[in-house]
Amino acid sequence: MKLRIKDLREDNDLTQKQVAAVLMCDQSLYSKYERGERALPLEYAVKLAEFYGKSVDYIVGLTD
Repeated sequence: MKLRIKDLREDNDLTQKQVAAVLMCDQSLYSKYERGERALPLEYAVKLAEFYGKSVDYIVGLTD
């Protein structure tokens, strides 16, 4: 499953640090989520879906 969090961040002209602040986590941890080195917790997927106005299914790559 390919997360769309990097594409969404770039499409919205945001830095990793800005998105990490929304999630209240460290930028280095957020970077690992984007690279697929760590699993994105459901809580963060929900926060990002709300932030970007998308569904969690879209965020995690299940729907277009």
